[in-house]
Amino acid sequence: MMRKLYLSSTVMFWIAVAALWGTADAPSKPAIASPPPAEQPAPSGRYTTRDVARHALPKDCWMIIRGEVYDLSSYIPDHPADPAVMLPWCGREASEAYRTKGTGRAHSAYADRQLARYRIGTLKAP
Repeated sequence: MMRKLYLSSTVMFWIAVAALWGTADAPSKPAIASPPPAEQPAPSGRYTTRDVARHALPKDCWMIIRGEVYDLSSYIPDHPADPAVMLPWCGREASEAYRTKGTGRAHSAYADRQLARYRIGTLKAP
């Protein structure tokens, strides 16, 4: 009886392994292309304060920091402090808020390096 149980469980195990192994090599379905964002950044990478003001929502959040324009939409959920501290600055000039973190303390060099990844352009005169 034990021998039959052992053999049947071993066979079932190898069938499951073969099934998983076979699906791992199967070609994946083509990804469905997502629609483009409602408003694409201008190719020049130069934006006015009016351009930035159009991106004042948590899911579409641009900020001006030290004359540079950043799209921080994808970063908001990952912000180490409560992400809500960033939301009032979406679509606005936020240099002072970034410099002081609202508490008088500066962001770290690490934060500066991370911020650079979200830069999409520079500020231009209206």
